[in-house]
Amino acid sequence: MKEINLASVIVAKRKKKGITQDELAAYIGVSKASVSKWETGQSYPDITFLPQLATYFNITIDDLMGYSPQMERTDIAKLYIRLASDFASQPFEDVIAECAAIIKKYYACFPLLLQIVKLYTNHFMLAGTQERKEALLNETVTLCERIQAESDDVQLSKEAVVYQAICCLTLKKPQRVLDLLGEGIRPMIPEGLLISQAYQVMGNFGKAKEILQIELYQYAMATFQGLLNVMKTNMGNLEKAEEAFLRASDIARIFNMKRLNPNNVILLYALGAHMYCANNSLGKAVELLGKYVDTCVEEFFPFELHGDSFFDQIEPWLNDCVIAMPRSEQVIKESLMRDGLMNPAFEPLRDDPEYQRIVQKMEKFIGEN
Repeated sequence: MKEINLASVIVAKRKKKGITQDELAAYIGVSKASVSKWETGQSYPDITFLPQLATYFNITIDDLMGYSPQMERTDIAKLYIRLASDFASQPFEDVIAECAAIIKKYYACFPLLLQIVKLYTNHFMLAGTQERKEALLNETVTLCERIQAESDDVQLSKEAVVYQAICCLTLKKPQRVLDLLGEGIRPMIPEGLLISQAYQVMGNFGKAKEILQIELYQYAMATFQGLLNVMKTNMGNLEKAEEAFLRASDIARIFNMKRLNPNNVILLYALGAHMYCANNSLGKAVELLGKYVDTCVEEFFPFELHGDSFFDQIEPWLNDCVIAMPRSEQVIKESLMRDGLMNPAFEPLRDDPEYQRIVQKMEKFIGEN
């Protein structure tokens, strides 16, 4: 959205039309001094003159005022990345205040509002108190509700519902999550397959292949995440949890997860270490934490989602999602240490020399950057 800059627009349009301030004043029915003040920004035209001015210059009132309620997608992406970086380097409340001003200015730009939702969801934990964290999550829910109710974009509305559910789950409102998403899983509708087939019928085989790759990529990621959740819910059942771990490991290998999404790989290592630690297999836990840190240090950064030789047509779609860098690098590194390696679940490993060496390696990596 451009800043409202009526003065420069009037000057530019008047000169383009080749008329003087006197001629414009005579047409509108005001003094030349009034027009001069409009053009120097000393005053603004009465609201009743705006339709006359817009008609005279053959533009809309929004164009006359240099106003648009929308922001271009490329500008949204740049703003997202900049704000994510600010959360790591600037005072938290200062960045939140800027976000609030942006929301107010672009309240009708729903793609931007969804990116603010993602920013808040990724950074609320940086708030100083639990009360402030919950307040920010509730603000995020309100934004989601606005997008869902007001946006004409079906996909945006769907994403807003998902993020609203994530916030409600974090706020410990499980019934609200079920109200939003339903209490059971409905039969899967292969939307991507149908869209791909439609492109095939149209003769656009390149687009058909791209859609199929995107569909398969999403199913692979969803299956992987599902197996991680099986592990989480079976920590007291080593046989079941380990079976899920082994299957997830196979998927990670088959689908080249270290290339496609290294975050999935470190989640697998961290959760596997938690599983073994909870079941007193401390040696295996330390081994997986070693792999966790090795992946963080050697393969995680710069954190970007990629395709590979098989998924060779998905990168434009990934870039369009504006989620390749959900948080700044420094915030991610601190989270990897705090939420991963220093998880309270690993308390039994604190005195293990190999665990201590692994922690020191991670600390050195963070300190070097």
